[in-house]
Amino acid sequence: MQTEDNHTAGTNWQKTYHDMLSTPTEAVKRIRPGQRVFVGTGCGQPQALVEELGKRGPELSDTEILHLLTSGAAPYADQTLAECFRVNSFFIADNVRGIIQKGLGDYTPIFLSDIPRLFTSGQHPIDVALIQVSLPNERGFCSLGVSVDIVKSAAENAALVIAEVNPHMPRTLGDSLLHVHDMDILVPSDHPLIEIEPPEPDEVTRQIGQYVAALVDDGSTVEFGIGRIPQAVMEFMHEKKDIGIHTEMFSDTIIDLIESGVITGSRKSSDREKIVASFCMGTRKLYDYIDNNPKFSFHPTEYVNDPFIISQQHKQVAINVALEVDLTGQVCADSLGTQFYSGIGGQLDFNRGAARSPGGKAVIALPSTAKDGSVSRIVTRLSPGAGVVTTRGDVHYVVSEYGVAYLHGKSVQERAMALISIAHPDFRDELMKEAIEAKYLRPDMADVEGKVVIGPKEFKTTMVLDDGTQINFRPIHPTDEPAMRDLFYTLSQQTLYYRFMKQVKAVPRKELQDFVYIDHRSDVAIVGTVPEAHGEEIVVIGRYYLDKSTNMAEVAFVVADTWQNKGIGSFLLRHLGTIARRNGIRGFTAEVLRDNRAMQRVFQKSPFTLSSKPSEDVVSLHMEFAN
Repeated sequence: MQTEDNHTAGTNWQKTYHDMLSTPTEAVKRIRPGQRVFVGTGCGQPQALVEELGKRGPELSDTEILHLLTSGAAPYADQTLAECFRVNSFFIADNVRGIIQKGLGDYTPIFLSDIPRLFTSGQHPIDVALIQVSLPNERGFCSLGVSVDIVKSAAENAALVIAEVNPHMPRTLGDSLLHVHDMDILVPSDHPLIEIEPPEPDEVTRQIGQYVAALVDDGSTVEFGIGRIPQAVMEFMHEKKDIGIHTEMFSDTIIDLIESGVITGSRKSSDREKIVASFCMGTRKLYDYIDNNPKFSFHPTEYVNDPFIISQQHKQVAINVALEVDLTGQVCADSLGTQFYSGIGGQLDFNRGAARSPGGKAVIALPSTAKDGSVSRIVTRLSPGAGVVTTRGDVHYVVSEYGVAYLHGKSVQERAMALISIAHPDFRDELMKEAIEAKYLRPDMADVEGKVVIGPKEFKTTMVLDDGTQINFRPIHPTDEPAMRDLFYTLSQQTLYYRFMKQVKAVPRKELQDFVYIDHRSDVAIVGTVPEAHGEEIVVIGRYYLDKSTNMAEVAFVVADTWQNKGIGSFLLRHLGTIARRNGIRGFTAEVLRDNRAMQRVFQKSPFTLSSKPSEDVVSLHMEFAN
């Protein structure tokens, strides 16, 4: 780690500095044909040097341009210069995507954490590094500012380092320094840094952001990947407490979370109270904010993206995006079929690190459709030629605007159903048919085609018990079939008898399917859950079914034995009543065994107008809602 304390700076760096000064034109003349030239990344791209490099194109035959993500102009990616410059990108940005997709440029797929080793090992020797730095301080140290990532390693391993020295570059703290003596040619520059406005989220990305934010616990350490969705998550983080940041990059949206006290880093396992990143992309407001700001600690990729270091963080949450996910959980994030689109980046670095972090979560997010809703991004099979960035074995959470699917440790059948459930409704039936044909689902699942419906989020609520335990209520989900089976086998014989009014030894699969595949309008089922290490445990289920001829709904519910006598049943009955009234239903009916005194008391304490009609074994209840 390069710091001012461990570098022998010398006292005469000012004279050396002036001897190293050059114009962009003269500096770029040092580049020779056939060399490998590294171009600095992101918003830290050295614009004056890149411009001059483009002008020299006809003189630089067979010159390889090596870079990560660059945000500015890329004259070396002009098709007319394809015989002069060979673009080789570790991550494909807009400015080089065209030349690469035409087959006139190249893409090197690699984990971001591994790139520096390519330089240090000599596998990718760098002849010239074109970078941009801040003005030197009184000891001769310049900062790499907004882009440390792989730039520091490139500069340390290049035979010739040409640096634009720009007063507009903020001085970021951390392991972000290069001394004047570590560079060879210095080019004074006064170009404003490249600025990128944070992307404005649409309703789809906002809904995804809300679902992802709900996965972030207080005290978590968070990584925000590149794209609209990770930035949209921040909008829903304002109620969180003591959030830490260990991330590849961030943008302007982080400022509000810092200023409002959401981001403190007080529970981080390392770099406590520091916002750790390797680069940022934003506006001048952000660049001024990070300038000499001790809250921020910029480090090279080999530190920030090291899965071991990530895994040491407390509750590390990794938020990354995908282009396509298949029903077995394979995640494509760098290509559209055979067309390379972006890159592996740090997705797997952070996914694996977060998965191994104590209490960590690895999240992949994507809109359910593409091309104006005409194509599903959740597919039975990845597009031909699509690359797998995150494997079936590495995937944990997948989030779309229709919900959250947890896949880790789940069977292929469970994965397929979870992903179909968060696919766009227009494609669920087709995905179900294809999954059955692919043998991902049992043939009898054809019986539920057309019934994969997700309940509205308005049905969600919470209850806090006297002991502080929170019960989360939500609509039943098609993927709840295994959990419903688990609930059934935990119930005592008495509870089963009271619920089904007969001795029950097993619940047929068809009956379980009838519980979970419902329309959430005339047939509504709400489950109450508590968090578990594997996700959640269902402890109560309540359901009503509408008789359209009377506009009354029959209601029933069951509470796990260990959770009885805590008021859960009464709460759930009131919640079901609220839902039923919203749907214009007149009231509830229920049939309760005469011996089931506890359930009768639940109905008697309800806020509804109650009348009862006892018979020999059963009490028939009629509950009218107030007008």
